[in-house]
Amino acid sequence: MNKKKIINDPVYGFINIPSALVFDLISHPYFQRLRYIKQLGMTHLVYPGALHTRFHHALGAMHLMSLAIEVLRGKGHEVTKEEEEAATIAILLHDVGHGPFSHALEHSLVKGIHHEDLSILLMEKLNEEFGGKLTNAITVFRGDGQKPFLHQLISSQLDLDRMDYLNRDSFFTGVSEGVISFDRIIKMFNVVEGHLVIEEKGVYSIENFLISRRLMYWQVYLHKTVIAGEQLLVKILARARELSLHGEPLFATPALQHFLVNDISPLEFFSQDIHLQQFVKLDDQDIFAAIKVWQEHPDRILSKLCQMLTTRSLLKTEISFEPATAERVDFLKENVAAVYGISLAEAAYFVFTDMITNRAYNADSGNINILLKNNTLIDIVKASDLSNLESLDKTVRKYILCYPRII
Repeated sequence: MNKKKIINDPVYGFINIPSALVFDLISHPYFQRLRYIKQLGMTHLVYPGALHTRFHHALGAMHLMSLAIEVLRGKGHEVTKEEEEAATIAILLHDVGHGPFSHALEHSLVKGIHHEDLSILLMEKLNEEFGGKLTNAITVFRGDGQKPFLHQLISSQLDLDRMDYLNRDSFFTGVSEGVISFDRIIKMFNVVEGHLVIEEKGVYSIENFLISRRLMYWQVYLHKTVIAGEQLLVKILARARELSLHGEPLFATPALQHFLVNDISPLEFFSQDIHLQQFVKLDDQDIFAAIKVWQEHPDRILSKLCQMLTTRSLLKTEISFEPATAERVDFLKENVAAVYGISLAEAAYFVFTDMITNRAYNADSGNINILLKNNTLIDIVKASDLSNLESLDKTVRKYILCYPRII
């Protein structure tokens, strides 16, 4: 069987599958599951085109890796065929541990278990299945190799993961502020003492990258209606789990049922294989099939929450720089309790607060270094003549308050 396939991608055009091993990994059920997990969760409630999947994103990031390695080789940096395949596999599988609506899931059903840890676990399982052929990829993914720049291409302030999702998410949402010159940035890649740097000519493209990332967070990822949808899903899953743990029978696929009726600690998850076996069967379809059925559940809170989500009658969401006062939150809960005929404790499913943060550049977790023409290195913030670029290295916190529109 010929495994050197070509995939037609709407963002980059033709993407080559570089080897038989990569083809087999893409064909594996762990990776195929990503076809049924949307990249942007609830964002389609605001931007109807945002229906692309994590499958799309992983292939796009893999394509960018091939471009980056070609550029670095052209500048005289050695990347062996084995290292190229390792880096390609590492970026391809970097998101394989994501569940459906990952952030909502991590707040309700699989608490304390992060998708990065699950990606590593699944890569290790695949390594066993493929006779150790992923060992080098896992080393690169963890950042334990002798060439740090390969890991930086996968996970850093300027990695190919971010480069693809900004480009792809702006394409499918239609938000032009997220468009970046990915090809220009990659052509400016270089390596100094084993670490990834950007040549001085690429400064303006990096400035655009950082500003685009900030704008995409406020305009897309942290849009108040997207937050309203995600928070509603968190509350739905929390209520379903509360009912299940108290013995209330709920419709659910076997995989979803497993996480509703079991209180699983991170230690149990990683020590007992049954939990991972169920997790890799979960996708968006499990969640939405359940929500459609739960609309008719006799529990008034669960049915009301599900009806609100399926009809897009979302909670009103206020975002401000100051948290809502306890008095206002209590007032809203009292009104909701009276209108819905529920207790004050139950009103917390409909009235609640939270916090969101945005930090476009985090120098503490690794700089974006600019290689000047005199061969010295300087951080992007100091290299830039944009006075506001330094502010992107600060965490902006905003507070949200959600409550029903009828109040």
